[in-house]
Amino acid sequence: MATPSRTRTRRSNTTKPPTATTVLLVRHGQTPTTGRALPGRAKGLDLADAGRAQAEQAAERIAELEQVAAVYTSPLERARQTAAPIGAALTLRPNVQRGLNECDFGEWTGCELKKLYKQPEWQTVQKAPSTFRFPGGESFSDMQHRIVTTIDELRHAHPGQTIVCVSHADPIKAVIAHAVGTHLDLFQRIVVSPCSISVISWSSGGPVVLAVNSTGRALTELRPS
Repeated sequence: MATPSRTRTRRSNTTKPPTATTVLLVRHGQTPTTGRALPGRAKGLDLADAGRAQAEQAAERIAELEQVAAVYTSPLERARQTAAPIGAALTLRPNVQRGLNECDFGEWTGCELKKLYKQPEWQTVQKAPSTFRFPGGESFSDMQHRIVTTIDELRHAHPGQTIVCVSHADPIKAVIAHAVGTHLDLFQRIVVSPCSISVISWSSGGPVVLAVNSTGRALTELRPS
């Protein structure tokens, strides 16, 4: 009678662990102010023609994946306009998630970057962002907590599936830094270009970063080593 008991125990130990959840973090496409100003959460900023072409290309790349369960997007126009062709390619309606929003730059919203570079606070933004709060706006630490919490909620809602989250450069960089265990003060070393795709896979063992700032490689080739 002991043998069947050992057999049952052996079978129970071979249960497969839950499949990983994969999150594609897509930065919105290029706008008329990209690289020139800090638009923040100001409304009315649409994609430039180049940005719309970038969004279409990103949609084509993502559509190569076998299955995507959902598309989520920041509420800002430039993000929603990037999410639209992705959703169309996947026959999924993008869902707006406020937690994917851009950092609130407060009084710096809309300022030209060349003027901000001259501000003494700019060195803090670059070298010690964890200590900085934008005047009248959000701190980098609060932004990171917001975006990481949002991604956690979304990935838990889609266990074992793949989802797309369209957001902005700084929030995406903050998620990547958190995933690799890098201090927020070093997150400015991460580059996230317009319409680039960064990919993080979460399993019971934690996150694995599969791609950062990908703009051309086939997404079907990305997998844990």
